Amino acid sequence: MKSFKKFVNKRRQSFQNRGKAENGPTPTPANVTSNNEKRAAVQAQGQEQQQVLAEAMPGTLQLALQNKTNSGNVYAYITGLALERNNTPIFVQADGNSIYYPVAPNDIQQPLQADVAIPLGAPGNTVNVNIPKIAGGRIWFSIDAKLTFLLNPGPAVVEPSVTNSSDPNININWTFCEFTYNNAQLFANISYVDFVSVPVALSLTNAQGNTQTVPGMGSDGFQTVVNELRAQAQRDGRPWDKLIYEYNGQPLRVLSPNNLLVENASAWDGYWNAYTDAVWNKYRNEDMTINTQAAAGNITGRVHGDELQLGEAGTFSPPSARDIFTCSTGPFATGSNQARNAVIPRLAAAYNRSILLSTPGNQFPNGSNPSEYYKDLETTNHYSRIVHQVQKDGRGYAFPYDDVVPDGGSDVAGTLFDGSPRLFTIVVGGN
Repeated sequence: MKSFKKFVNKRRQSFQNRGKAENGPTPTPANVTSNNEKRAAVQAQGQEQQQVLAEAMPGTLQLALQNKTNSGNVYAYITGLALERNNTPIFVQADGNSIYYPVAPNDIQQPLQADVAIPLGAPGNTVNVNIPKIAGGRIWFSIDAKLTFLLNPGPAVVEPSVTNSSDPNININWTFCEFTYNNAQLFANISYVDFVSVPVALSLTNAQGNTQTVPGMGSDGFQTVVNELRAQAQRDGRPWDKLIYEYNGQPLRVLSPNNLLVENASAWDGYWNAYTDAVWNKYRNEDMTINTQAAAGNITGRVHGDELQLGEAGTFSPPSARDIFTCSTGPFATGSNQARNAVIPRLAAAYNRSILLSTPGNQFPNGSNPSEYYKDLETTNHYSRIVHQVQKDGRGYAFPYDDVVPDGGSDVAGTLFDGSPRLFTIVVGGN
């Protein structure tokens, strides 16, 4: 849990003002097959495949990028902050071997000075890449068109956006996964916090030859999400179908509920009101206990007046739909109170999973069970419910605090990590 939080905090940091970029690209050693090759069976998308484990240079990690789409025109991009160069922005160039460290431009919205689109070749093809230590990393994929990354002074990287209608990538089919590779470990996850589009699967083989996987969703997963959201909108009259972004008459991606708020601030007005009223009424007469899973330990409280009072974590006013879906506004805004900062993820997660009225002993998260998440179908985060439903193993990071689990509980966010990583395989397409 702590490792995951460190990873998420790094991912949430901006690329701005992260140290001076140095002039010129610095090449990294090419991924050349040697006599010391070893092979490891890597489980990817339900199929056992043989991947070559070449001897990587010290301080680097081998990535295998697999095209499992139906297109021969797929590109990968690797971005992040170079840990060994004072957190300067980093890209892997199109050859998969050279590194590009952008130089700060004088003006905003300037083009990159290197080709960073790594072609993946025909369906079924694998491209091997070596990367140095990277924090806040992303591996992006685009289908049938290249993505546009821009630079602002700093340098600061302007990444593709799904909420900016003027973004040059808005009508391109793209996705990403997230990772951090540092001296301690590789940590990675498939993220659906912003949107759902192209399926991605992950596997990680360590130095001992052991492999862990996050299979993601199948090739029909995205269409299933679209169909289910349309059906949910018919059932409750809420704008679940408005999460679907179409281009040329076809669904291109599905936005998360919090991203719908970017263009329609009132989209979810009142959605959680009846549920919150029921929660507040319940905890006027019963104790709520939040296990902070941190130094503050268990914090117990009740509702008095119109506020939930949780000891050293302070008081919480009834959250709005915006507060619940974003997990970051109103009573869920973090600050200097560390006990409160530990309560917020657990309370926000209980809301999104709609378990505040049904958890035995009113213990959060330690009284909860993933099999009971999203069962209050009248009011829940149906986007998150459906996203988990279409994952092959049910795991996927679908809202900002989806990593919250009971002590000793199983991961539901779709993460993998290892202190001795040898091969990190990323599969795009779901086939």
